[in-house]
Amino acid sequence: MQAGRALLRFAPGLAALARYERRWLARDLLAGVSVAAVAVPVGIAYADLAGAPPILGIYSAIFPLLAYALFGSSRQLIIGPDAATCILVAATVASHAQGDPERYAALMPALSLLTGVLYLAARAGRLGFIADFLSQPILIGYLNGIALIVVVGQLSKLLGYPSASREFVAQLQEFAAHWGSGLGATAWLGLSMVAGLLLLKRLAPALPAPLVGVVAGIVAVVVLDLRSRGVVVTGTLPSGLPQPRLPSVGPGDYRALLHDAAALMVVSFASGMLTAKSFAERNRYSVDANQELAAFGIANVVSGLVQGFAVTGADSRTAVNNAAGGQTQLVGIVAALVMVAVLLFLRGPLALVPTAALAAVVLVSALGMLDALGLARLARMSWREGLLSVVTTLGVLVLGVIPGVSLAIALSLGWLLVKASRPNTAVLGRVPGVEGFHSTTDHPDGRTEPGLLIFRFESGLLFFNIAYFRARLAEALAAAPTPVSWVVLDASPINWVDATALQSLAELQQELGARDVTLCFAGVRRSLRRAFNASWVQEWRRERGIREFATLGAAVRAFELEPRAAG
Repeated sequence: MQAGRALLRFAPGLAALARYERRWLARDLLAGVSVAAVAVPVGIAYADLAGAPPILGIYSAIFPLLAYALFGSSRQLIIGPDAATCILVAATVASHAQGDPERYAALMPALSLLTGVLYLAARAGRLGFIADFLSQPILIGYLNGIALIVVVGQLSKLLGYPSASREFVAQLQEFAAHWGSGLGATAWLGLSMVAGLLLLKRLAPALPAPLVGVVAGIVAVVVLDLRSRGVVVTGTLPSGLPQPRLPSVGPGDYRALLHDAAALMVVSFASGMLTAKSFAERNRYSVDANQELAAFGIANVVSGLVQGFAVTGADSRTAVNNAAGGQTQLVGIVAALVMVAVLLFLRGPLALVPTAALAAVVLVSALGMLDALGLARLARMSWREGLLSVVTTLGVLVLGVIPGVSLAIALSLGWLLVKASRPNTAVLGRVPGVEGFHSTTDHPDGRTEPGLLIFRFESGLLFFNIAYFRARLAEALAAAPTPVSWVVLDASPINWVDATALQSLAELQQELGARDVTLCFAGVRRSLRRAFNASWVQEWRRERGIREFATLGAAVRAFELEPRAAG
């Protein structure tokens, strides 16, 4: 019994099925069919982005979705191939395969498997907070860069000219060179598909536009005999279902992929969780970030075992699910089963899907990823945030996807460190008519007590900002209108102290003591002591003669009663 309860806790989807209500069934069935109608053509189209055969796009859409339906905590999220993830997968694997198709085919599922294992390791460490690791400017900039890469990368397939490059600038140059050479049957088909898909999204958003576009492409190929006019089609797909197996690579390959798999995990999880959280908020429930780590991990392990590529939460298919009224994780199971049926019984029509139609599906999807309004909103809020987003986009476009991801993560860390190492500081005083103590910078009419300096540092005290803390305190002491005999540090905003900062505070106490200045602390959080051994803390406070007060008011009253202050 206990084992059963533990399994249900680890598998929220299974728990939802155990308490399933019949009134949800009709909507879940409709939503599952709707999701499958979009996921099949998108899976085939995104396989090309990942540099994989079309069949692997379908496998990556089916089997990870089944796994997520059992282990995911989101009732709406649909997991599967994603444009940004596929581009990152292609860039990663290509850099290691060095032009060898067989090695590429072996490394791709190995990357999926390793990414899944890293997800599970992150779940074991309860690292769900990494979903917030990429800030909004960084995420918008990264996705805008990926969207532009995808759009430009599809132009050769859409217009039917050969392309030998995978780099953004070189592909733009190829497009410019071929644009004036006239439009053939492939180009007319591709451009018609783009126009049709855009119209469908605007006039009939409830329709599965990718399915409509693919079906229209198949009809055009058959009726107009477009293959005889040079239009390329998908071709025959392998029959049957995949046999799970481990990728045929060695331990050294996994070590070589480790860094890239970690970056892929962080980016794909941040993107997937953004989708999961937004739809959970719309439907008034919450998702468990740590549980999502486990679900994403299992889904990617499953994808690797069926030789598929890495997957994440797909916003377009999740939106289809939500619009169709999907109520539970059963939607994912229904969608997967429908896709299996399509794979088994409709391989003939799938073989006639024109590549130009798939390129149109991918291109229109990528245009939806472009968030110009989000960038404009950031720029209006803060030019620094907007500039950070633009720099991330340029990094992805100019440096490439993998260096661009590294740049995005480095920028996130750098931005965090800059903000944490240079926090706001303030000298506090009394403001007429207002209770408590407030910044004299914010309230010029605030007055300070002669001989007393109340100083606030609005961050944790850590190795990378303790020098800044001491410099700002020295400036405040030098600017004091009267000689200071007491310094009271308002410790209420300080939520973390490390050993380096603590040692520096001890040195500061000695330096101030040599100048006959007393250093006191007010509002120290009890949680700060938990970072150190309790016995050591007591001994350190006793040896140093640390003076602590519960509140600033108590510290000020003690100062006023001090003989030196009275004298």
